[in-house]
Amino acid sequence: MGQLGRGGGPDQNQNINKPNGTQQQSQGMQQQQQSNTNSIKQQHHDQQRISHEQFRAALQLVVSPGDPRDRLEQFMKIGEGSTGTVCIATDKVTGRKVAVKKMDLRKQQRRELLFNEVVIMRDYHHPNIVEMYESYLVGDELWVVMEYLEGGALTDIVTHARMDEEQIATVCKQCLKALAYLHSQGVIHRDIKSDSILLAADGRVKLSDFGFCAQVSEELPKRKSLVGTPYWMSPEVISRLLYGPEVDIWSLGIMVIEMVDGEPPFFNEPPLQAMRKIRDMAPPKLKNTHKVSGRLQGFLERLLVRDPAQRATAAELLQHPFLRQAGPPSLLVPLMRAASHTSC
Repeated sequence: MGQLGRGGGPDQNQNINKPNGTQQQSQGMQQQQQSNTNSIKQQHHDQQRISHEQFRAALQLVVSPGDPRDRLEQFMKIGEGSTGTVCIATDKVTGRKVAVKKMDLRKQQRRELLFNEVVIMRDYHHPNIVEMYESYLVGDELWVVMEYLEGGALTDIVTHARMDEEQIATVCKQCLKALAYLHSQGVIHRDIKSDSILLAADGRVKLSDFGFCAQVSEELPKRKSLVGTPYWMSPEVISRLLYGPEVDIWSLGIMVIEMVDGEPPFFNEPPLQAMRKIRDMAPPKLKNTHKVSGRLQGFLERLLVRDPAQRATAAELLQHPFLRQAGPPSLLVPLMRAASHTSC
């Protein structure tokens, strides 16, 4: 479509210095050329419009009918990301608060990934995955209505509070339960990081942000797309090698480093430079190695393995001795309070 818009029509300046022919002929040709150019522009616009309408129609097949504004009120924006905004709203019927993620179809770099936001959350249910209630098309926006998790993102905790090993094990165990379930269903999350982990008020940990998910199967057991967030990407993703669910395990390892050190490795470097180091260097180490037990260190070494075939699976990691330290979700509640006080 872009090539048609740039080079598909005649050059409008070709007759300016034309020495032969009458002025009337020249004007006639210019008018014809202008008409041709306008026609091409209209075709280009129509193709874009049809493409957008076709995409919208396909999305309409997987969302709920109706307008959520008939049921939801008191919208308040609480966040903004690369793909859209997040609001909280109140359900007039039940009185409960819900989170609403609004994504403009026209502003997506890869709009086909919007299907993931709906289909993965609709089809896969687990106590450690954010629950989606409904999804709708509102004008040119996709609205995903889901449970509201008052505890916010794990990022707030890792940047404002200090986690002990019991708390780190508690987060890891709940995340691994979600990943073991998704991987058993052939789903790779591809964007595991502290921002993708949300907490309920009682400390329950839930995996969210399914926009980058991929489905693998016996027919298509591996993927190759460069997808994710640079500092958390595994070496094989950066190298554009075929990969599977093991990429989520590496990213979880980087998230463990976040929970100990407060940020992922190479975070003070530009993304491309960080990606080169992840691709070429030995697996990153904790800055604060002296502050962690041998058990946590051993757990991390099962996650951050360069060879994905040697990396532990989610199911294997759930049996790791480090996770015996995991406690009930309520262990995480004091961390949320500490993070919210610091943020204020």
